[in-house]
Amino acid sequence: MITLDVVVPTHNRAELLEKAVNSLLAARTPAGLSRRIIIVDNNSTDTTAETIGRMSAGNPGAVSGIHERQQGRSAALNAGIRASSAALIGFIDDDETVSEGWLEAVAAEFSRSEVDFIGGPVQGNWEVAAPAWLPAGLSGVLGIIEHGEDARDYGRDFPGILVGGNCVFRRSVFEKVGLYNTNLGRTTSGLRSGEDDDLYARLLRAGLRGRYVPSLRIQHFIPRYRVTKRYFRSWRFWHAVSRGIRLRTSREPTPYLAGIPRYDLGKALRSTGGMARGSSRERFASELELWSLAGLLYGRFVARLKKDDPRPA
Repeated sequence: MITLDVVVPTHNRAELLEKAVNSLLAARTPAGLSRRIIIVDNNSTDTTAETIGRMSAGNPGAVSGIHERQQGRSAALNAGIRASSAALIGFIDDDETVSEGWLEAVAAEFSRSEVDFIGGPVQGNWEVAAPAWLPAGLSGVLGIIEHGEDARDYGRDFPGILVGGNCVFRRSVFEKVGLYNTNLGRTTSGLRSGEDDDLYARLLRAGLRGRYVPSLRIQHFIPRYRVTKRYFRSWRFWHAVSRGIRLRTSREPTPYLAGIPRYDLGKALRSTGGMARGSSRERFASELELWSLAGLLYGRFVARLKKDDPRPA
């Protein structure tokens, strides 16, 4: 019997959380797989606690909830890992729903191969239509990830990273590489990210084998407030802050100037000309490069860090 705990971190999204959990409960559970859902309430102030209590009571043994006081997605993920007792630990976010075959994909991949972790595509579930100004190649800002219909190994040649909102690990992975970095990842005070990039880099350095599985498919709800220029500016700034924080301890293999990768400075300099010409999409893409440089400088030299907890699971 393969045991799987699916961790769902949540903060003030009771209605979306219920849809996420119901999708896991409705997914086909193949023979030989035992599934449990662990909801991590990260200091919600809405009706999340009541929602978790109702779902736990209605699905005894299948749904449980815990509380994590340290604010932030990374801290919530780590709490879920520590609360898990299964051989496999999976993750989805509270604004996602899994496909009916999601659990079948997990069971099939881990029963027939020696993979250490798997990930899959994330499709958009749009509340409003995508705007004309949306820059090409930035769908990842909205959590939309597609790498084709063919399974392939993660690695240096993979065109992306393992997405933390749709992945499953063997428990032994966290014993080898540690947990999520709590200086990275979204909190209530900013759109920091980079926790997935950081973990993915550690997975590759440890020589662990991962697999991109197209049938491990989910949908990610994209609310109207994210389809705004204000959100994109904030996301690019805080994403770059996270990268700047990582640069303090992990140097990238590229030439530097004044403590910053030289190509970042070059992109920002070239973007100043792009803001004066081209389409609205191209001008906005150029503006975002300047927000990215500002965030990189802030993360590299200014942002205050808390003591990270690297304890393994």
